[in-house]
Amino acid sequence: MAGVLHLTLLLFLPFASLALVSSRPAGDDDTAALTSTGAAFTATESRVSAGKSAKTTDAPTTGFTTGYSRTTTKPPTTGAATKHLTDEPGKTAEEAVHRKDAEEEEEGPLELECPPLGLESLKVKDNQLRASSYKRRGLGPHRGRLNIQSGIEDGDIYDGAWCAQYRDKNQWLEVDARRLTRFIGVILQGRSSIWSWDLVHTYKVQFSNDSLVWKPCMNGTEEAIFEGNQDSETPVLALFNTSTVARYIRINPQTWYQNGTEGDICLRAEVLGCTVPDPNNIYPWQTEPTESRDKLDFRHHNYKEMRKLMKSVNEACPDITRIYSIGKSYTGLKLYVMEISDNPGKHELGEPEFRYVAGMHGNEVLGRELLLNLMEYMCQEYKRGDQRIVRLVKETRIHLLPSMNPDGYEMAFKKGSELAGWALGRYSYEGIDMNHNFADLNSVMWTAIELETDRSKLINHYFPIPEQYTSEEAFVASETRAVINWMQNIPFVLSANLHGGELVVTYPYDMTRDWAPREHTPTADESFFRWLATAYASTNQVMSNPDRRPCHNKDFLRYNNIINGADWHNVPGSMNDFSYLHTNCFEVTVELSCDKFPHASELPIEWENNRESLLVYMEQVHRGIKGVVRDKDTEAGIADATIKVDDIDHHIRSAADGDYWRLLNPGEYRVTVSAEGYFPSSRTCQVMYDHYPTICDFRLTKMPKQRLKEILAKGGKLPKDLQLRLRQLRLRKLRVTTKAINQRRAAAAAAAAKRAKRV
Repeated sequence: MAGVLHLTLLLFLPFASLALVSSRPAGDDDTAALTSTGAAFTATESRVSAGKSAKTTDAPTTGFTTGYSRTTTKPPTTGAATKHLTDEPGKTAEEAVHRKDAEEEEEGPLELECPPLGLESLKVKDNQLRASSYKRRGLGPHRGRLNIQSGIEDGDIYDGAWCAQYRDKNQWLEVDARRLTRFIGVILQGRSSIWSWDLVHTYKVQFSNDSLVWKPCMNGTEEAIFEGNQDSETPVLALFNTSTVARYIRINPQTWYQNGTEGDICLRAEVLGCTVPDPNNIYPWQTEPTESRDKLDFRHHNYKEMRKLMKSVNEACPDITRIYSIGKSYTGLKLYVMEISDNPGKHELGEPEFRYVAGMHGNEVLGRELLLNLMEYMCQEYKRGDQRIVRLVKETRIHLLPSMNPDGYEMAFKKGSELAGWALGRYSYEGIDMNHNFADLNSVMWTAIELETDRSKLINHYFPIPEQYTSEEAFVASETRAVINWMQNIPFVLSANLHGGELVVTYPYDMTRDWAPREHTPTADESFFRWLATAYASTNQVMSNPDRRPCHNKDFLRYNNIINGADWHNVPGSMNDFSYLHTNCFEVTVELSCDKFPHASELPIEWENNRESLLVYMEQVHRGIKGVVRDKDTEAGIADATIKVDDIDHHIRSAADGDYWRLLNPGEYRVTVSAEGYFPSSRTCQVMYDHYPTICDFRLTKMPKQRLKEILAKGGKLPKDLQLRLRQLRLRKLRVTTKAINQRRAAAAAAAAKRAKRV
């Protein structure tokens, strides 16, 4: 296919087996040649025969052949296969996961010898990027990063590529790896812009150890020319026929989209390379940690590998874990959940329910891996006796859904972390963006507020789902329906929806009231939502770093890394808003990293960045007040009782057993509980700064009419207290009616006397 680099499948060749080009036999002294900063360029021997070299710089690029390996994975079970696997009579989802997977194999992502340097992930700093020229600050070399996104306004400081000031073949983008690196390839993209179409068709590559003397990348005896992009979004990989050890690398565009005479030289890039070991550790950044102290499975897991990992955690900690499925994706992949609790499979009275959801957008994969790591970590630490984890497990029922959109993930996974682009795998198999796919209850609420003159008749919680949304014809993803059903079946208290592509925590509302592009739109619980968002952001090692640079086109450091969702951009039909308006659950969105699909080598550090945040956020489910609403006479729990907090226009309801949880910041609150057929009850509850909730139980007294209905329905005899109360009510009614009759009689007599007097 035109514009695509043709690759030949080869077995992976270890770096140790490659001979260095040298005038002497390869031996131990070659290490010194590699690590010497003044040494000449060193290149590994070609792994395969090179194709024909380009004769001129304007000629079409050569179809180079090079070596790489593909991962081989077992395919996801879909359709009838899934039914056979998980829907057998008497089989639980957990047992189904434990069944042997099918033996067929499918191609996995392209597995490269060397990882990316980190232009996309910001591991490469702005001061490591230079260019021959640039049009303006917003198109400087620091913007030449793979998948970087531009701002909406053309010409602002957050544009979507590096663009050279001049249109000639002498322009270049330079990357300083800061130490000797074995470069193996480059990934190129065009400019991200809704206003401009700029991209590089072909380019050369040069290397240097001192940024003064440059050596071209060769294809045989000729300077190599590599194919670039045919569109602005698809990442195109070029692997060098001969890997080269150097410190600096330059990308030198040769042809580009002309657009008449207006076409600019613009590109976004990632560089692939392995750092050459330095026994002297002379650079301070060489001591930066690249691993985690936790022994977890740090790699990308496709559907089958995810199931295997969940199975292994369940087998390691069977007393505190349970695997279950909440439904299927469009192609039949199960939406598996890991439950972590000291009594898995059962809601315990007074114990709050917590959930993490990841993978709503299938190509935003970090959340998926973090949740898999989290379940591993909690199992290990519980067995070690870590008191923090033990307390969480015993006092909280935790649900982890690592992949809400498994179909989308499989699409992105097959391309791999650097080649999936910005959008591949974001949507469901049907092309639905699940972040806009929940019922729009915001509009229902705001329309009712505008039309209703009597505010006492307005509801502020448990908004019903519109009938047209629940029909089979409604364009609602099967994954969305499954999650809504999950929300309705379990009384969740707190949740977080894990995304990627930015570094910020957003809180409801996500939708603006008048469909403005962006506008601060707070809920009645604004202060607590800000606390929740801050709890995660302030403990995240990257977000809390005051020296970090913005990911794409908005500087969230100015907002302390938290923002009202609608104040960022308008998102109608979000899961956060639906959760708040249709259930008791408070939910925020966590954007975990600038890179939606980090390379596997970056997963250990991402876990270190987020481990404390994940734990701290879960602990917030124990803030505020909780209790049980009971019948004063029978002590039975009262379901669907309404819990109202004065001055907060958002109520919640009690669960099936009468227990409730109301998330609140520290302070004193007047709380009123009401239920159908009962007299309301109020009391003052004090919320402290401790990491446990204040207990506020309520006992409601039935209204006599309600008690009478229940007793007569059962055919029972009225108790003496109720008989006495009914007798008192009858006497009171008799007195009232007698008084009214006497008043009417007196009025009639007075009128008659008046008429007689006239006569």
